[in-house]
This record gives sequence, structure tokens and C-alpha cells, in this order.
Amino acid sequence: MLILELAIILVASKLAGDLSVRLRQPAVLGKLLIGILLGPAVLGLIHETDILEEISQIGVILLMFIAGLETDVDEFKKSGKASAYVGLAGIALPFGLGYLSGILIGMPVFEAIFLGLLLSATSVSISVQALKEMGRLKSREGATILGAAVIDDVLVIILLAFVMSFAGGDVNLGMIILKKFAFFAIAIVLSWKVVPWVLRKFSPLRVSESVISAALIICFLFAYMAEYAGVAAIIGAYIAGVAISLTMYKREVTEKIETIGYAVFVPVFFTTIGVKVDFSAVSSQLGLIAGLSVLAIATKLLGSAFGAKAAGFGWRSALGIGSAMVSRGEVALIIAAIGQEAGLLNEGMFAVIVLVVLITTIVTPPMMKLFFNEKEKKPGTL
Repeated sequence: MLILELAIILVASKLAGDLSVRLRQPAVLGKLLIGILLGPAVLGLIHETDILEEISQIGVILLMFIAGLETDVDEFKKSGKASAYVGLAGIALPFGLGYLSGILIGMPVFEAIFLGLLLSATSVSISVQALKEMGRLKSREGATILGAAVIDDVLVIILLAFVMSFAGGDVNLGMIILKKFAFFAIAIVLSWKVVPWVLRKFSPLRVSESVISAALIICFLFAYMAEYAGVAAIIGAYIAGVAISLTMYKREVTEKIETIGYAVFVPVFFTTIGVKVDFSAVSSQLGLIAGLSVLAIATKLLGSAFGAKAAGFGWRSALGIGSAMVSRGEVALIIAAIGQEAGLLNEGMFAVIVLVVLITTIVTPPMMKLFFNEKEKKPGTL
């Protein structure tokens, strides 16, 4: 049955993703929607199983590994002050108002904090595609968006690690902080010295795809080390990706890992998220969905825009940058899936969040086109 389910998921997710792109929407939107269609909520062709969940978990790890591989450290350095302002302001406002909203609707403290984190996330993939279409990817605004997205992702992932640790109940605060610092310190040392050495040693081996195998070994070991230290596995995978991105093997590893990940594991992850959606749990939550969607869009748009304005951009450019940061995309879905597994999101709230993420994903491209239009005289002016 697993083989048949995998075949159905792969066929359906690829076709749905293609259709979504043809309709000028991100492929992930189609993959999520087809998961809902295939799942118990509609057709009932795919059901949650432990094996599918494990494959999905590998998909999460590979997705974050790829995100690390695609992190442009040089671009981050160039964006400088503007990226820092946009990234920090784009986290602060959604996190603060998201937390307050969670408290107002009766969430426990940690669940409210987690909601704030979810609303703080952003996904650069959709915005990058829109920037390419408008010819602005290499503009000052484009550089700022890319740098801010790196800051946003890294800070949200780090904050997620602490929230996941503290949400478990009675904890030794000193030990937890020590383990976190130890993990990051060891990971930095390994990334700097050991990762390049391992790749160089594996490269001349007379076996097929030795470098790719070494990259996967590094990814999985970093993910395991992160979990052992009480940090989410995706953080370890992300750091491993960044470490390899600084080596001469970046291009080779990225191409092959994307093939492995996006051919099987990542589509399974996105589709199984859709499978988990239970519409019966949101039929009475339409007001909540609408309210959180408005909150998610407005806080990220305004927070990031204020940061860009403080860095010297005119209001139109600032709002264009803010609109590019609105999409929560796959990053928020990964965080939501982790939160559901940890008990920080119940099934009903998970379904609500998935729909909110879909809405932020859909509105991002037209918002960017509204603010980044050809009539604008020059970047950084109103």
C-alpha cells in the first residue's frame, strides 16, 4: 500500500504543482491543496501512517538543508544595515502582536509564543520568483529582501529551538542554555574545520556520488546532534547546508540534493501536510482564519516596511520590500508541522494555520506588483 500511496502522491503533487505555477501561483500551493483533496477530508486515498510520517520528516530535514545550501552569505553581507532593519522589524511586530492575539483568544503562554513565531516566519522563494519576473532581483530592494530573509529564517529557527526546549515543562534553565550554546559552538567549529576536510577526503573515493553521500552524512549527523542537544533537527540540517555552501562543492551538492529532495521526500512532506487538514475542525473558525490572515499580512508588511524606511528607502520601495516578506510559505509550514508534533498546535489550529499560510502565499505576488511597478521613478524614492 505504501508504494501505491507514494506513486499517487508523486503524480498528484507534480501535476498539481505544475497547474499551480501555470496559474501564476507557487507550486507549494498546489501540493498542499492536492494533499487536502487526496486526504480523508475529501477523497480518502491517502491516510497518515508512521512510514509516511518518517519520509515526511526526512523531507523537512532535506528542505532545510537545501535552504542552508542556498543561503548567500555574500549577499547577506552586502545588504548590511537595511537587511538587518527589515529582518528584525519584520520579526518584532508579527511576533509581538501574534503573541498578544494568542493570549486574547485564550491560548496558553507557550502556544501564544509559538503563534507569534509562526507569524514571524517568511519564505523567500515566492518573492524571488516575483522579483525575477519584474527584473528587480539584482536591485537594491532585491538585495535587501534576500538579506532580510536570511536574518528572518535564522532568528526564527533559533527562537524556535528555545521555545521547543522550554515548552516541555520543568527544565533546568542553566543546563538548557549551556547545551544550546555548546551545540552552536561545536557546530560552528565543525562547519569551519571538519566539514571541508570531510568533503575533500570523500571526493577522491572510487565510488559513485561520494561527495553527495558525504554531504548527506554531514546533514544527518548535524540534525542528530541538534536533536541530541535538545534543538530541533532542522536547525542542524540548516547549519550543515550553510557550512557546505561555503565550500567548493556547493554547486554539485545543491544540484544533487535538490534532485533527491524534490523528487521524493519534499513532495511527500508538503502533500502529507495537506492530508492532515481536517475541515471539520475549521468550519466554525472562519472568523479566526480571517482575523489571523489580516494580522499575518499587515504585521509583516508594516513591520518590514518600517525597517526599510528606517534604512533610507522611500515609502513605495519600503512597502514593496514589506510585501515581499509577507509570504510564510514552506518555512511556516515546517514550523507548524513541528509545533503540531510537539503539542503546541492542536489539529484544529493546525488546519487554521495552513489556511492562513495559503492566504499569505497567494496575496504576496500581486502585492509586490502593486508596489514594485514600472511607474516608480527610481529605487529608494517615493
